[in-house]
Amino acid sequence: MKHKLQILFNRNRGYLTRKQLPDKSLYNHLLKLVGEGIVERVKQGVYRYENGTFDSTMIDLEKIIPNGVLCLYSAWAYYGLSVQIPQSFHVAIEKNRKVSLPDYPPIKLYYWKRDYQELGITKQKTGDFTVMIYNLEKSVCDAIKYRTKTGTDVTSEVLNNYLKRKDRNLSLLMEYAKKMRIEKILKTYLEIGL
Repeated sequence: MKHKLQILFNRNRGYLTRKQLPDKSLYNHLLKLVGEGIVERVKQGVYRYENGTFDSTMIDLEKIIPNGVLCLYSAWAYYGLSVQIPQSFHVAIEKNRKVSLPDYPPIKLYYWKRDYQELGITKQKTGDFTVMIYNLEKSVCDAIKYRTKTGTDVTSEVLNNYLKRKDRNLSLLMEYAKKMRIEKILKTYLEIGL
């Protein structure tokens, strides 16, 4: 790969947009690499170089969305609570906050009240990054709270997989459910699941 392109890809953790290319000759070379299968065109104007050194399953969330927290499908996938592979990073931020998102990677934002958004945050090291993500119990409570949007089948899958885990903490789960005002609904699901 041409040296300048390699530097640009490395600087941007394996991704480049057409706007990041300083001249047309590099763009022409990039298109040649796409044709050879060395670089992948992710979407119009966004390219990815896969050489095995980049962790394409995680992003440096803190740089893109400071204080953003991985939630819902991203958290469920991280904990193995769902077999669904998220098509974008699901990130919770405080309500009324303004955030400008990059073209890539795809990010779906959720605007939550501060008390709810700050509940159950933990930091996890994944690949080269440390990201903020909701803990296991908060993630399960989110499945219950958003059951009408995600579907009862997803909610059941998340809860059933949680109940099979040895590291589950039912008292913490109930504490979060109470704070999130979903305690009665969670109890109903638990009675069915147990």
